Amino acid sequence: MTKYKVAFSGGTTVEAQPQATLKEVMNTAGINFDFPCGGRGRCGKCKIRIVSGANAPQSEEKRLLTEEELKAGIRLACITKVTNDMEVEFLSDKNIAHRILLSSLNRTAKIEPHIVKRYLEVDKATIYDLRTGWQRIKDQLAAQGEQYKNTKARVTVLRQIPEVLQSSDHKITAVLYNDEVRGLETGNTTEKLLGMAFDIGTTTIAGYLMDLYTGKELSVASTLNPQTQFGADVISRITHANQDPKGLRDLHHVVTRAVNDLIGEAVQKAGVTRNDVYAVSIVGNTCMHHLFVGINPRDVALAPYVPVVTDPLVIEPAELNLQINPAGKVFVLPNIAGFVGADTVGVLLATGLDQSEEIKLVVDIGTNGEMALGNKDKILACSTAAGPAFEGAQISCGMRGATGAIDHVTFDDDFSFSVIDDVAPLGICGSALLDTVAGLLEVGLIDERGRFKKPEEVTHPLGRKLKDRLVEINGSPAFLLAGELNSKENRPIYVSQKDVRELQLAKGAIATGIRILMQNYGLTVDDITEVQLAGAFGNYLNPHSACAIGLIPKELENRITMIGNAAGLGSQLALLSHSEYERAAKAARNVQFVELGSDPDFTTVFAESMLFPQQEE
Repeated sequence: MTKYKVAFSGGTTVEAQPQATLKEVMNTAGINFDFPCGGRGRCGKCKIRIVSGANAPQSEEKRLLTEEELKAGIRLACITKVTNDMEVEFLSDKNIAHRILLSSLNRTAKIEPHIVKRYLEVDKATIYDLRTGWQRIKDQLAAQGEQYKNTKARVTVLRQIPEVLQSSDHKITAVLYNDEVRGLETGNTTEKLLGMAFDIGTTTIAGYLMDLYTGKELSVASTLNPQTQFGADVISRITHANQDPKGLRDLHHVVTRAVNDLIGEAVQKAGVTRNDVYAVSIVGNTCMHHLFVGINPRDVALAPYVPVVTDPLVIEPAELNLQINPAGKVFVLPNIAGFVGADTVGVLLATGLDQSEEIKLVVDIGTNGEMALGNKDKILACSTAAGPAFEGAQISCGMRGATGAIDHVTFDDDFSFSVIDDVAPLGICGSALLDTVAGLLEVGLIDERGRFKKPEEVTHPLGRKLKDRLVEINGSPAFLLAGELNSKENRPIYVSQKDVRELQLAKGAIATGIRILMQNYGLTVDDITEVQLAGAFGNYLNPHSACAIGLIPKELENRITMIGNAAGLGSQLALLSHSEYERAAKAARNVQFVELGSDPDFTTVFAESMLFPQQEE
């Protein structure tokens, strides 16, 4: 069968099967491209330009793209099929700088590395001392402490002994995990002991290179999660893992490759090597956890939503193809339930909720909204399928928090907005969507049901000043943020009626989770001393906007604290201290998971939470 050549901007040329979609071609070639809806032709975000070899647009493309875009050769990669040789150009937003949250709470812990190094000067064998090489090493270790009297070794270590002893004049360093010698190194290498802590999010991956002796952060590396090429949300990825024969392998491979790449980037920044990295810690939601480990997360998406494993895992680097010192270990924090994963456990470590005297609410807002409520005596946790609206996906002009994204909108005496990196606006991210809808509600341009009002229905003074921004786009009402002449791509940027509905679904899900946790706990808003918002979206949102739309009870507005990437900090704590890692396991076991869907009040509470709060006249 004849194959066609597809040349992508950047120099990659791929041979493709006839009728293959560009999405399939990119995936096969290992090109990391964003397909928020999983390549189902629904979101219209996977835009590329066909320089040559373009086919007639499909009906879905005609619906999702403008006439100007179609004339310019812009198509959707998930729909466009290869029927001849093609040249494909990535649009400018393919390589824009994404804003990934790396900062977090300041929290300390006693440093107790999982991996230990011991310098040994091993006795040489003589006719009077016929102890084996391994016995002489064990005896030297035992001389350094009672805990080393019963050490074991893998056969790979035993194989090292003759060469290491001979080449180092019997001066060596033993690398240990618990009572096992995992590696032998020539000379004294005790001064270098590094680790890497990872937070594998649905959207982004952040890695922190740490000195395991001092706890100092040496460098940070981050990237978008390459699994987005298989869908923006976990359900899309679970579907891919089970509908494509290579799906699970694909998802596992791209995330472990991304982690390896970040390790390489981090050690290069710090001027060290991969061989200096002896420990890796991992947090992520239950689906990300399973895919990283290579476990099929099928059951997470099926009632009763039970994961394959919730226990903490200690894994050999080679089993995950991680390129660190082979004597090292990978420490994966425990999950709590199907949709409350190791990232929530990391948040518990970082916030100290499991040790708190006061009752606090911790919410990690994203595609999946995880939350925990309680203190040292009792913690309830749940998860809500908020959907991708907070990440800008499936929003008409939505995008992630990146260069060109409108990130905040103000409706004070007039209307204004800010753009990341102060450039011409390219789209709108989740925090700005929240601000916009909150503002529209407060100035009376939408009602409590989320319906856009007609211009003649607007009575609020500022709303009347802004009613000219109420427009109709594709036959549906919308609010215009920036006109064609003010945007980067000469196309209007707006919030449509559909976008308001998407936000209502997302905020309704989070608000429902909060209300049901409070009901199950027997608490009122007066009992909650602090609301801690974790994650990128939670860190950048305007607390007033969140309360104005009913995402968080308005009574709690002055008790909201942004805590940044708490899951990442939890991963660091578990990396630096085996006591914190053990605490994570205890905390996970003691959390009581609340399955929202089985709560008798769920339907009623969700319907009520979909509505916006009534506004005072």
